[in-house]
Amino acid sequence: MAGVAPEWGAAEVAGERRQLINIAYRLLGTLAEAEDAVQEAYARWYARPRSQREAVVSPGAWLTTVTGRICLDVLGSARARRERYVGAWLPEPLPDRGEWAGGGGGDAADPADRITLDESVTMAFLVVLESMTPAERVAFVLHDVFRYSFPEIAGIVGRTPGACRELASSARRRVRAERAPVGAAAAQAEVVRHVKEAWEAKDITALVGILDPDAVMTADGGGLVGTVLRPVVGGALIAQYMIAIADRAPGLRLLERTVAGAPGLVAQHAGVTVTVAAFDASDGRATRIWVVRNPEKLRLWTPGE
Repeated sequence: MAGVAPEWGAAEVAGERRQLINIAYRLLGTLAEAEDAVQEAYARWYARPRSQREAVVSPGAWLTTVTGRICLDVLGSARARRERYVGAWLPEPLPDRGEWAGGGGGDAADPADRITLDESVTMAFLVVLESMTPAERVAFVLHDVFRYSFPEIAGIVGRTPGACRELASSARRRVRAERAPVGAAAAQAEVVRHVKEAWEAKDITALVGILDPDAVMTADGGGLVGTVLRPVVGGALIAQYMIAIADRAPGLRLLERTVAGAPGLVAQHAGVTVTVAAFDASDGRATRIWVVRNPEKLRLWTPGE
């Protein structure tokens, strides 16, 4: 159709923000980086002359394309930054909407209202995404999670639709190879509950029993707090580590919470969240534990932060 579209209203353009935040979080792994990417996309939109904005048939598609390209750039630079990161780097775990902290008030809940908690934000899923190339991650997330077409994705990653199809297929193979089947939430919650009870009782025998013999625990302190710098492999070693922490942490309180859309544990000291643990479980045992202690990734977990 010849001519230009009418100027898009501010409310209509702003209404795309929730979808963009959801996409950017899954691409980047932290809410702060996701919000920065989306903010930059909006800044570029409003920096365009009005005549150019009026010519855009779909501002949502335009904003998605720009956000995706910004995320690609961030992912490229993130690889170098994470090589310098102290210890393991883990994605930022998100709390359930009802457990979202931030100081109260309407604005504090806004990020929770924008992030949809589902299987694609679990720690297990996000960790697999970290193993992908930036282009694979963008193609896979946009196609398999958000159902964008390959021609649409091609405009974001700068490749042909066929190449984007292959990128998504390669990413899918990584998911199948590296990720264990997702267990029922109720079964995982039971495993998490048993871990909590055994830890509180300092019962190493019970802990060893609930941890898979080949379990792996990965911790992220970001160099800001003390934690293991390399993954702890083996249920017995993990149990010993957890009991040692229990002995050195009087007053620590463990709470069962939804962590990144799945049952997990939160440790608080004097009302401040100091640790968030996500789990994978299979056959009634914990197989993977991801422990986030970096305070910069826990701001959503403590009221007033």
